[in-house]
Amino acid sequence: MMKKFSIPVKYGVAISIGLIAYFLICALFGVHINPIYSLFNSVITGIGMYAALKQYRLHSDGEFNYQKGFVIGLLTGFYASVIFTIFFAIYSTEVNPEFLNQLLPMWRGTYGTSTGMIIFSIAVMGFATTLVLTLTFMQLLKDSWNLKKGK
Repeated sequence: MMKKFSIPVKYGVAISIGLIAYFLICALFGVHINPIYSLFNSVITGIGMYAALKQYRLHSDGEFNYQKGFVIGLLTGFYASVIFTIFFAIYSTEVNPEFLNQLLPMWRGTYGTSTGMIIFSIAVMGFATTLVLTLTFMQLLKDSWNLKKGK
């Protein structure tokens, strides 16, 4: 039982490492200030979450429980989102304080967007991506009710 619930931690950390590495690679090439590149974050998150759910399914002893699988997906994405948000907060405030000014010049000047609001937005985007991907993957991985034994 404990092994099943270590899956979200293991894969959540792996996803966050992937997201941080991708962000730093983008920063190396100077494209991290273009928000369009953040779309690939959902691909990284999706691959990790799918792997976590497949791992849970392999260890589910023959019967895949939808509710537990759903929780595994949510926790995996939650851990990854929290770790990446913490990294983003440290990066944007301590490592490169000018990053947010470069990222959103119009928003900063026109709307007075604060650092906290941007960091909160990063977290919400991660949680939203997690929810959508979990719902999608659970539809792919759940057991079908259209079996002969169910009739």
